[in-house]
Amino acid sequence: MPGVSDHRDVAGPDAAAVMAVASASLGRHLSAPMLLAGGSDRSVLLRCRDHDGGSVVVKAYPRTAEGAGSFAAEAAGLQIASGTGLAPEFLAADTDELVVVMSDLGSGPTMADLLLGTSAAAASSAVLGWAAACGELSAATSGRRGDFGPLVTRYTRGPARRPFADELAESILRAPERAALLGVTRPAGLADELADVASQVRPDRYPVFSPGDLCPDNNLVTGAEVRLLDFEAAGIYSVFLAAAYIRMPFSTCWCVFRLPAELSLAAESIFRRAVCGPWPALADDRAWQPGVRRGIAAWTMNSMGWLLRASLQRDRPLDDARTSPSTRQLMRHRWQVLLAELESAGELPALAELMRRLLAATTGWRAAALPLYPALR
Repeated sequence: MPGVSDHRDVAGPDAAAVMAVASASLGRHLSAPMLLAGGSDRSVLLRCRDHDGGSVVVKAYPRTAEGAGSFAAEAAGLQIASGTGLAPEFLAADTDELVVVMSDLGSGPTMADLLLGTSAAAASSAVLGWAAACGELSAATSGRRGDFGPLVTRYTRGPARRPFADELAESILRAPERAALLGVTRPAGLADELADVASQVRPDRYPVFSPGDLCPDNNLVTGAEVRLLDFEAAGIYSVFLAAAYIRMPFSTCWCVFRLPAELSLAAESIFRRAVCGPWPALADDRAWQPGVRRGIAAWTMNSMGWLLRASLQRDRPLDDARTSPSTRQLMRHRWQVLLAELESAGELPALAELMRRLLAATTGWRAAALPLYPALR
């Protein structure tokens, strides 16, 4: 799990109660819970000793609507991914108590640790391994996509979580009103182009199964392999959203810096080869390139919700405790990347013009250009 090498002993009724639920779900006794880094206000992670001398990881979610939605997605997602060797194996779940038990992948650095570290070779290898794991998971689960929805329903108590595709479409279409917060007016034709972006990244077009949150700190590096963690946002997504995550890179993360162009291209190529298995049409650049550009546009418009809002309040690091870009630095970088993609292709001219206007309106931010990841400088 994220940061599994950083843990402490846990004592108290909360850990004991979670472990008791996990033991009952698993059908065998667990003991010696240790708290793992990687939990949050959305979840708690425990490593527990199994009766056979091994260990399992137990994840418990808060009794809230968000916690229930995350639990259902994770329980369903881990079941879809089980057997691929690319993620923890699903072992058991308690739907009433919102507890999932999964196999323990052991300790090791995350991809974020390596990218923010000092070894260029280790960081580059992790990025390529991560791209391979993402693509291989999508290919290996292509025949199981239809099982995901029923599994989510099985693990859902209370109202179902709103589909991410609907939230994303709404966020894309709200870009003009968010730009207006900077005094930026909408170019003619923008509404039609945003509608095109929203329609092209819906999950009914080249759908793939994904953990959803592919941030570098959700990927464990074990030797020469990368394993995907955190399925709280698991779902069926457009392949172009996953590909854009590689090219941008890392569309929704706190630890975002640039990748060298050649490494980014190699990672995208590895991912693309894998997803061409279930979707051979993606080998054609006429399908792939416009789709990935619209994926980048979708994520960029989405970031104009949370990231622009934070940037307007003040410029501060995305993470106060770890190496990260500032809010304004990353917001401008997102606009710059999308503008470069659209200008090079001669696509979506109104959206490209919106990016120019946003960049012009924020020159006073004096945000430094986003550098390469520390390990790759």
